[in-house]
Amino acid sequence: MGSLGARVACRTAEATGAVAVLCLAFPLELPRRAGEPHQSRLPELDAVTLPVLVVQGERDPLGIPPPGSSREVVTVPGEHGLKADLEAVAAPVRGWLPGVVAEAAPAK
Repeated sequence: MGSLGARVACRTAEATGAVAVLCLAFPLELPRRAGEPHQSRLPELDAVTLPVLVVQGERDPLGIPPPGSSREVVTVPGEHGLKADLEAVAAPVRGWLPGVVAEAAPAK
């Protein structure tokens, strides 16, 4: 899921029966406005208990979330749009997804 989709996926993953959440560019921090306090969306991400992969641009102005107990964070070249190197975005997803799917598959 892209930025807004990543947030929605985090909020709805367990209720929809998802086995994991893939976040492509999770918007960690709200853009700052004069006079407003710093606001983080990390609690949304921390609330997910399923396996999570966050692929984030290394120069994302909206911040880079930290890894967590069930969360892997991979940084790739670029900013929030993840357009600088699509192969760099795809590679960690290809490496992570088969393990998540295998772990979620019913035992035979």
